[in-house]
Amino acid sequence: MNFIKLQATGNDFVLIDARRMKRDWSALAKAMCHRNFGVGADGILVILPSKKADFYMRMFNPDGSEAEACGNGLRCAARYAMESGLVTGADIRIETPAGIKVLGALDKKNIRVDMGKPVLAPSAIPVLVKNKGTRDTAPVIDYPLTVGKMKLKITCVSMGNPHAVCFLEQPVGDFPLAEIGPKVEHHPMFPNRVNFEIVNVISRKKLRARVWERGAEETLSCGTGACAIAVASRLKKLTGNPVDIILPGGTLTVDWDGRGEVLLSGPAEVVFEGKWKD
Repeated sequence: MNFIKLQATGNDFVLIDARRMKRDWSALAKAMCHRNFGVGADGILVILPSKKADFYMRMFNPDGSEAEACGNGLRCAARYAMESGLVTGADIRIETPAGIKVLGALDKKNIRVDMGKPVLAPSAIPVLVKNKGTRDTAPVIDYPLTVGKMKLKITCVSMGNPHAVCFLEQPVGDFPLAEIGPKVEHHPMFPNRVNFEIVNVISRKKLRARVWERGAEETLSCGTGACAIAVASRLKKLTGNPVDIILPGGTLTVDWDGRGEVLLSGPAEVVFEGKWKD
């Protein structure tokens, strides 16, 4: 089976053009993503036929679970589509479990994707909170969450998948993410688990962050996570628009006017091609 390895700000994926094949994708993700016994990746991207868009993309995490949305994965899939001749137009339409996403190349390196409008209603994220005297549609901003002896304040956003964003005074590099991340991910208040972002405000135009991804542990970058961070920072009036999210693997730019669609921009590159022995 042929595959292509791609990366977007260090968030790396194994892409499989599966328009003419069937596999147990969950089991394959576990095998291929392993960094010692497989190819090594933060997930696999499966390209499938679509009747509504240029193609359908599914993304599976290293633990075999399927993600509803993946911003960096979408840009990697778009890079593959452009370089392989799968699409020829200026815009690329990719169907996902979270709906159809439209992408376009900004230049030879960077690709922008319209990630759609953020979802803020608690039940739709989903997150179980007690909003006293407010409607269910009220955003969850700085909600108290105690994990062990650590007290956090989280702002919750869905970008097609659930995110809990926490702004810190201490440097994100000093935060024990490997310890706290899995506890937040599996906390009972998140019925479908959650992606967890920790953030430092550098200025109204720049944020520094680390991400604990649901089903993948800490990654060098997360596209939907960057979008959730930008939305949370605007809700808290901490930043303007657009804003750069500096992650361990590189910088992503997010544009959100506070009302409409979230636009995510950043690089996506092919690393190598290979064959997987079934």
